[in-house]
Amino acid sequence: MKRMILAWSVLVGSLVAAWGGSTGDVEGVRVIDELDLSGPYNKIWEPHIASWGDQHLVVAYGLQVRRKLDMGDIVCSISRDGGDTWSPRIMVFDHQMRNGSVQYAYNNSVLFRPPGQDVIWLFVMRAPMHYRDSENADLCAAYTADGGYSWHHVELAMGYQGSLIIVAGIEAVQREGIWHYLLPAHRNSRRHDPFGDRRQFVLESTSLLHWKLADYVGMPSTGDIFLHEGCIDQGDRPGELKMVMRTADMVRERPLNPALAFSSVSADGGRTWSAAVAEPELPNYRAKSYYGQDAEGRKIYVYNDSVDRHGLYYKTKKGTAWSEQRTFYFDHDRNSYPTLIEDEPGEWLAVWDSSKTAVRKRTAIRFGRLKVE
Repeated sequence: MKRMILAWSVLVGSLVAAWGGSTGDVEGVRVIDELDLSGPYNKIWEPHIASWGDQHLVVAYGLQVRRKLDMGDIVCSISRDGGDTWSPRIMVFDHQMRNGSVQYAYNNSVLFRPPGQDVIWLFVMRAPMHYRDSENADLCAAYTADGGYSWHHVELAMGYQGSLIIVAGIEAVQREGIWHYLLPAHRNSRRHDPFGDRRQFVLESTSLLHWKLADYVGMPSTGDIFLHEGCIDQGDRPGELKMVMRTADMVRERPLNPALAFSSVSADGGRTWSAAVAEPELPNYRAKSYYGQDAEGRKIYVYNDSVDRHGLYYKTKKGTAWSEQRTFYFDHDRNSYPTLIEDEPGEWLAVWDSSKTAVRKRTAIRFGRLKVE
């Protein structure tokens, strides 16, 4: 009997080491929502998180309708216990509801709670439902004043009049006592138009209703590359902003060689942005990463380390050098599109799209906590 128990323990230990249980520094991992494989959607993806306060969290994410590449509905889920449990999904943008004579589909949630306000805004992309994908989309929004239970749609006034793609959060800065909100965006009109282009830029607003173009990010001196899905936070010098961007080549949209993120800085509060330069310590394999800074000035970068987007990894920096790579989350599945917000100094709340197997991607939305020392 002892031999049987020992053999069974060895077998179980081997299976756990090979397949069981997640590895990584993220704690308290929970599944917010899962995809019903028999339902009308074929992906659940790209979550974004905001805090309403007193353990009340809101996460918005997308449900991709079948036969579309990246378009569908936007829903949200609410936690009242700091992320331990989550409500059933609440519909916010429904592709079946017409806006006048146009039927839109939606994607790419960006939640934002303005400083000192009891309102959470949700910005998303929309494109006519008959489009194949959302590469030529425009911006729309909704807000909630009750922590995500009800949402009110808003038509935005756009000074910028081109197509756009958003995916990263809004950075708030003060200039002469007035809040300015910076929303990183890019466009990929080249995909369906040989004379289109691919550019990273920044939109700016003082009201969250009227948006105008602040500036484009200049191409690097080494030649044109596809700069996109940039994430803005504090830079390396006092008063400086920095945007770290996903990268790809212009021809086939494949990872660069070497596969690195590029960055751009602004020394004037987001009005203008420098030409992009490579970040030699920050990998990027054509996947959205997260770049941010906590209240103690410690920077964090969360990323995939391969095009397969299996595990998520991270580095931190307090001073001049980035740390060695650490495992954020890995469980022999597929993981991508991390978004983090600071809960308290040194502790981050994180959401990302995930799955249960290494074969199929984007079948679950996960939540977890990361403590950084």
